[in-house]
Amino acid sequence: MLIEQPPLLYRLLFPEAIWRISKQESRVVYLTFDDGPIPEVTPWVLDLLDRYGIKATFFLVGDNVRRHPELLEEIKRRGHSYGNHTMHHLQGFKVHSRRYLRDITQANELIDSPLFRPPHGLIRWSQAKAIKERYNLVMYDLVTRDYSRKLGPKQVLHNIKRYTRNGSIIVFHDSLKAERNLRAVLPAAIEWLKEQGYTFLPIPM
Repeated sequence: MLIEQPPLLYRLLFPEAIWRISKQESRVVYLTFDDGPIPEVTPWVLDLLDRYGIKATFFLVGDNVRRHPELLEEIKRRGHSYGNHTMHHLQGFKVHSRRYLRDITQANELIDSPLFRPPHGLIRWSQAKAIKERYNLVMYDLVTRDYSRKLGPKQVLHNIKRYTRNGSIIVFHDSLKAERNLRAVLPAAIEWLKEQGYTFLPIPM
C-alpha cells in the first residue's frame, strides 16, 4: 500500500500538492499517464480514450516531446490536459535542487503547462516549495504499478479495484516498460470504473 496509495504522513509533508480531487455530487476519477509521449504507446492510449469518450491528463517528459512534438499536438487536439514531468525524468531526491529546477524549466519551454508532476513522486520539501511558485504540483491517489515487471495484468487490475475511490488521481504510464500491462489492463479498468458509476475528468490546467 505504501506504493499504490501514498500514506497520509507523506501527503502531509507536501500540503501544497494535489493528491485527490473529490467531488461530492458525483463519483469521479482522473486518469493520468506518465513518461510519454512515445509513438509505440501514446497513440494507442489516445485512440482507446477516444473510443470511450474519456479525457485524461498526460505528464510528459520533455526529451520525449523534443523527439516527438507531433504527439503533444495530438494530445492537445484531442482535448486532453497535459503537464510537465521534467526534461530527463529526474528524481528530485537524487539531484541538486538547482539542477532539478533547471530541468523542469527546460521541459516547460517545450510543454508550456501550469501542471507539474515529479517523477516517482519523489522530491525534497524545498523543491516542492519552489515548484509551487510557478506550477500546480500534481501528485496522485493511486499508482497502478503497471510498470512493474513483477506484476501481471490481474495484479495491476486488482490494485485499481482495491484502491480507487471518489476523486482518485490514478497513475498509468504510456511507456515501453509499462506497455504489456497497460494494453491488457486499461480497457478492463475503464470498463470496471464505468460499472462502478465513475465518470472521468482531466485535471484542469
